[in-house]
Amino acid sequence: MPRMRWLRPRLLLGGLVVCVGASAGGERPQVVGLPADFDARARTEPYSGPHPSRIQRPVETFRFPIRLGDVGPSEPLFAGPRQYPFICDTRTSGLGLPLVDNQAGIGTPVNYDGDDPVLQEWGARGFSRDCLAPTRAWYFYKPKGETHFLRWSDTVTDVDQITVNGARVPFIVRVEMGTINRFIYIMAALKGRNESPYAPRGDRWNRRLIYQFYGGVGIGHRQGKASVKQVLEDRREQLAQGYAVVASTGNTTANHFNIWLAEDTALRVKRQFVALYGEPEYTVGVGGSGGAIQQYLLAQNRPGLIDAAIAQYSYPDMITQTIPVFDCELLEHYFDVTDGANATWRKAENRRWIEGFNASNEHEGSGGLKRIEYTTRVAFMARGEWLPEREGATECVVGWRGLTPLVLNPRFAHFEGRLSAAVFGQVRWSYFEDLKHFFGTDDGGYARIPWDNVGVQYGLGALQRGQISPEQFLRLNASVGSWKAPADMLPERYWLMEGAESTLGDFSPWSAHNMRVERDQGRPAPRFEGDRAAMAAAYRSGQVFLGRLDIPVIDVRHYLERQLDMHHVAGSFSARARMIAAQGDAGNQAIWVSHRRYDPTPDAFAALDSWWRARTSHPEKSWAEIRPAVASDRCIDKQGRVMFQGERVWDGAWNQQAPGACMRAYPIYSNPRMVAGDSIAGHRFKCALQPVADALDAGLYAPADMRPYRAQLVQIFPQGVCDYRQGDVAWPGDLFADERSQ
Repeated sequence: MPRMRWLRPRLLLGGLVVCVGASAGGERPQVVGLPADFDARARTEPYSGPHPSRIQRPVETFRFPIRLGDVGPSEPLFAGPRQYPFICDTRTSGLGLPLVDNQAGIGTPVNYDGDDPVLQEWGARGFSRDCLAPTRAWYFYKPKGETHFLRWSDTVTDVDQITVNGARVPFIVRVEMGTINRFIYIMAALKGRNESPYAPRGDRWNRRLIYQFYGGVGIGHRQGKASVKQVLEDRREQLAQGYAVVASTGNTTANHFNIWLAEDTALRVKRQFVALYGEPEYTVGVGGSGGAIQQYLLAQNRPGLIDAAIAQYSYPDMITQTIPVFDCELLEHYFDVTDGANATWRKAENRRWIEGFNASNEHEGSGGLKRIEYTTRVAFMARGEWLPEREGATECVVGWRGLTPLVLNPRFAHFEGRLSAAVFGQVRWSYFEDLKHFFGTDDGGYARIPWDNVGVQYGLGALQRGQISPEQFLRLNASVGSWKAPADMLPERYWLMEGAESTLGDFSPWSAHNMRVERDQGRPAPRFEGDRAAMAAAYRSGQVFLGRLDIPVIDVRHYLERQLDMHHVAGSFSARARMIAAQGDAGNQAIWVSHRRYDPTPDAFAALDSWWRARTSHPEKSWAEIRPAVASDRCIDKQGRVMFQGERVWDGAWNQQAPGACMRAYPIYSNPRMVAGDSIAGHRFKCALQPVADALDAGLYAPADMRPYRAQLVQIFPQGVCDYRQGDVAWPGDLFADERSQ
């Protein structure tokens, strides 16, 4: 299964410095200018409209298909205006330099002096604000005995042969590339009989379309690099079976997490395909991590866009992952620095008591993590301080280090080198800034933040299990603190070691200078009060997976808990718990977990095809009623053998049942909020609060006796502690009011 990793520490620490150097050297031109009306401080209100599943989309205004040599639409149909600055990647994607669209210094400089007649026609010298490119097409083939693809011409003789509809045909694929909504799309289908690139026939297409989604953590402002090689090799087996494949950098979350823009782009890419090849029998999505998030959200927000899904390494959505992940560095800073003298935390596995995510005393870490560890120790020495040794590693560090600043800090972007200093300094970055037209802005024009940790009792489960003492519990919660408001954040001191604002003595892997962890005159470190309007807007705008799904999904992943990988198995069960809450059951979702040496994705395509065909024979029945045995819940060994399968194999603590056979083979872990008392569903932005006295009377801390510590608890939690028996207090109760009125 392709590993669609999110940003890794080794890339952030080393690769970004290289990227800055490459950009400065001119190999990847920088964005040097912004439109005259650009205003990063523009105010906007939180989204208060209907859920996207309740909105009628506008009629298409662009006339498809885009012909070769022409340019696709640049303005989204319904996802809002174009974003600036916008970094061009047409050249690195194989489409050549972007087209000149202005002489006013806006965007990326273009100086074309080649002999390509297509680009000569469109313009030579000037600037590209929108990174557009004319549509092109080529043929690629798979050589005999190889797994990769090469450009094909009629002089090639070593073309592999495949069987399609009982006939042996050459494995040659027509590949089309162009721009739609300014993003780069790729379309691939088997070459038809006697076709030309200008007139594809599609007579060897099996009438099934794959929409390939890709992952990563994006904060907008990038076109993104498209890779024909990656798309063809990822879907080589399905192409050989006659499937067609489409993809877009607009459906790659490394470039953005705007789910409306992702939908707008996917709809148009499909329209381009249909205009050339005709309607598919069905469209199946596939993709890992952020690619899985898109499938869950798009299927919920826009039924009919995809008809089935293979969600690899899934999370239900992006926004609710920030809830426990933003806790990670706060807790790691507490273990490493605030309570660094406590030998308990020097063994990584003990940190799991509080963090919930897996940890291992034997994990040695990657080269990048070792460099971070070494640099941190040298930085502490430069300040005359000491940092205790740690044995092993945690998922918080191995999987998530670096994500919080990227998602939260408006003064940090990992692609800073792709923009001039003047342009970079005018923009407010971060996941929330990229989506502030949904979350809204505060009085200073900064995006409102829905994250909240008021009343969260970190380590409550560890206290109840006797793993920490009452005194340790109180110290942890009095000292863990929170993040500063974005307006108060400073540039990062972790990656930008070559920058004027950063020195070795500043180095902080936790981004500690952007935390609020100081205790003033004995008072607890302050917690962060999230913006309730932003929370409600996240629900209303379809950023949250609510468990509402009417397509079959095979949620498939490798078991990577021992590697402390960020793609933990609990993500699949978070989606399942939400589906059960919303629908009463999750019979349209199968969870497959495999040993990391076996890729079950091809099996998932075959199982979904059987599942789909069963529904066409019995349209009156639900997906659960007609689910075939080949699509049952299961766990798989490294030889690809099904170890256990059936309805109860994934029972466990998440659904208050005794562990099933698969759960025993591939156990799952929790997260900091689950340790604090939340459920695995994990879509609670703000907990209801109960007075400390009520929590004590209800026996919340049992078997620990916290009555002698009542005064300390009240001091730490003056507003009360979380009552997870109640729902999210920020839930907009009228979101689906029309259903109740029916």
